[in-house]
Amino acid sequence: VAVVTGAATGIGHAAAMLFASEGARVVVADRNILDGRKTVALIGEAGGDAIFVETDVSKAEQVQNMVEVAVKTYAKLDVLVNNAGILIRTSKLHEVSEMEWDLTLATDIRGLFLCCKFSIPHMLERGGSIVNVASVSGIRAAVSSVAYGVSKAGVISLTKTAAREYASHGIRVNAIVPGMIDTLQSRGSTGSTEVFEKRRNENPGRLLGKPEDVANM
Repeated sequence: VAVVTGAATGIGHAAAMLFASEGARVVVADRNILDGRKTVALIGEAGGDAIFVETDVSKAEQVQNMVEVAVKTYAKLDVLVNNAGILIRTSKLHEVSEMEWDLTLATDIRGLFLCCKFSIPHMLERGGSIVNVASVSGIRAAVSSVAYGVSKAGVISLTKTAAREYASHGIRVNAIVPGMIDTLQSRGSTGSTEVFEKRRNENPGRLLGKPEDVANM
């Protein structure tokens, strides 16, 4: 039984589809109701088993409900994929608004904390796996996206701490740190086709990762 947050589109969608194809029962969690339900429908058409739970991961009561629905529906929780996140490209640090800062950290690090907080109690006896999707912005300068970089550095730190704290319970906690992945969010956050292509050309081989690449990890 796998809960995947941000599973309506992009990396989360690819992960949900792959988990289902491998036989997992999947809880598709997202604020995006339309595409979240489309993901569930596609899993069903392929012979898989999935449900959709509308979830804003920055809201504790919604995260708690997400976990409770998962356990009530499928009787256990084996895997949590913390993928939900937002990226707001801004300007330099002194020009970042408090709203942009708070919104980014509320989703990208508070949301991940809440998902772990409410999921781990259901894994303590059986063990489990938590996979946190971080970013290279968490380990290098995040120019024009300082709040995103700070939140993703926090994801990496939280991952290391949780891995140490819960290893004795058979709970593995790992982070994936992708570079630029070709998703709707990546294309939108760059602001223009020209900027997106410029960033593609800066990569070795002029290639970008695909959502399925991260899902396979």
